[in-house]
Amino acid sequence: MHVITDLSSGGAERTLTRLVLAAKREGYRQAVVCLSDGGFYADTLRQGGVDLYCLGLANVWHFPVGLYRLTRLVRKLRPKLMMTWLYHADLIGTLAAILSGLGPRRVVWNVRCSDIDFSNYKTLTRLIAKMLAWISHLPWAVATNSGAGRHAHTKLGYRPRQWIYLPNGLDTTEWRACASMRSSVRSELGFSEENTVVGMVARLDPQKDHATLLAAADTLLKDLIGRGTETIEAPHVLCLGERSDVSRLIKAFDIAVLCSAYGEGFPNVVAEAMATELPCIVTDVGDAKVLVGDTGWVIPTKNPGALAEAIARLQSESELERKQRGL
Repeated sequence: MHVITDLSSGGAERTLTRLVLAAKREGYRQAVVCLSDGGFYADTLRQGGVDLYCLGLANVWHFPVGLYRLTRLVRKLRPKLMMTWLYHADLIGTLAAILSGLGPRRVVWNVRCSDIDFSNYKTLTRLIAKMLAWISHLPWAVATNSGAGRHAHTKLGYRPRQWIYLPNGLDTTEWRACASMRSSVRSELGFSEENTVVGMVARLDPQKDHATLLAAADTLLKDLIGRGTETIEAPHVLCLGERSDVSRLIKAFDIAVLCSAYGEGFPNVVAEAMATELPCIVTDVGDAKVLVGDTGWVIPTKNPGALAEAIARLQSESELERKQRGL
């Protein structure tokens, strides 16, 4: 049983969806429990034949009802293992495991972030993270998708029975470069082959720091994809909003950017861009630096000048030089 806060278009939600669908194809029986009413990936899971249960929690006042519903569900399904995704699910899932008789030793917390700046989020999120640190000895294990995530949560006070490293995976056949699709998508978006397309795939969130990217927009053309980005208004920026065809759209890029200010663990978008043979510019957050190695550029956070310089240097390289970085 997988328990997750919601099924919006974030990296954790996408990873869970791909994992569950792949496991189902291999014959494993799984259930997904969403604490909210669903989200972006709910229909994908249902269409894939996955048992999906949405508990309908709209706010903190619904927590007792959600805990009751999840506890009943755990008693009914009796899963061999429960994996919880994100802080709220870690807490309610552990409590439900205790109340249902399943026991916390059959629970694994799946930590997806690193050094979150809690000042940008609700006070409740910070309180839950502290509570989780106090009870982090209860689950069988705490899994992280990055070394940075383990380090950050150790600093928060996490002291689990054991840590497990579960890096993200992806289907490289889906993300590989394709010259014909590149030309098709560029034409669709209004780009010529002479344009240098600098793209970022990220939801509109303080963590992703779109402001730094936009601050370098005076001389750069960028393509922004992600939930909420359609509200951005800036010259020379094409904002595509929430999309389900990212693996197709990213093939039109020349350079991929991740300029997050904090909180990244193992950023899916960087691995996906690299699988598409794109050179990447990333800020030094989470394990992004480890991922790109010497194939791209690593810059400080919240530094538009450094970002603009990195893009300009990559633009000045020949197509062959950039392609060699992508390889």
